[in-house]
Amino acid sequence: MIDMLGVHDPLATLMRMHSPPDVVVLHRGRDEEGTRGKVIQYRHVNRIRSKFDVIISAAGGVDLKEARSAIFNGAGIVVVNLVRAGDPWEGISAEEDIPAISKTFLDTIS
Repeated sequence: MIDMLGVHDPLATLMRMHSPPDVVVLHRGRDEEGTRGKVIQYRHVNRIRSKFDVIISAAGGVDLKEARSAIFNGAGIVVVNLVRAGDPWEGISAEEDIPAISKTFLDTIS
């Protein structure tokens, strides 16, 4: 598994590797979560898949809307953030009903 946190062009990075990993994580950093317009670049999914047979994961500020987008665009794994009240990060509030939200996520991406 390779985490592409902070990598501008994941495909170029993979092309330089001797052998591809099993999983490529497209990861938006915490510092990017509050920056308007900074989203996980799903255009990289098709670019990577055109050259490599790997599983794509999305991580970093993932909420239900982002999870839907990730799965729609071909991600096979979605890493969801649990955040506490007052945290500046995006994700699912730890004060909510986590089992119910988990079911909603699974129903959404299935």
